[in-house]
Amino acid sequence: MKKIFASCMMLMLPFSCVCHASAADAQTVIRAGENKSQPGPDNWFTGKVSIDRLFPREDNNVNASGAYVTFEPGARTAWHEHPAGQTLVVVQGVGRTGTADGRVWEIRAGDVVRCPANVRHWHGAAPDTGMTHMAITGYKGDANSIWHDKVTDEEYNRPIAR
Repeated sequence: MKKIFASCMMLMLPFSCVCHASAADAQTVIRAGENKSQPGPDNWFTGKVSIDRLFPREDNNVNASGAYVTFEPGARTAWHEHPAGQTLVVVQGVGRTGTADGRVWEIRAGDVVRCPANVRHWHGAAPDTGMTHMAITGYKGDANSIWHDKVTDEEYNRPIAR
């Protein structure tokens, strides 16, 4: 009898969850183009950069935000870090990313860059090729990024790590 009751409950579970979902728990869709492109702020970037926000932070759902960031050739972020880390997915082009230890890596479409919490780094396009990445950035409290000084040409042009 217990097995029959448990089986019935398992069959009813998906339906009972749907029937009792509140508006706050409902799935939402943010349509492409609803969020306008914004230029990257001059104090955070060198060169021409555009930011297309994908989704905002939602305290009750995902404690992260997402955006496509497009860098024209040679454009890059300033040095920065993320208190809760960041994941980058390169969706187009060729870029570079560097860390405070002086290493610089080439990144290409399809590559994923994991930036651990509180690791000072930068990222941007290659010198002759633009690059777009999707950035998913976590929050610690109200902070998702701490910005520092701009990456110099010498730092940007270091040899690519192998």
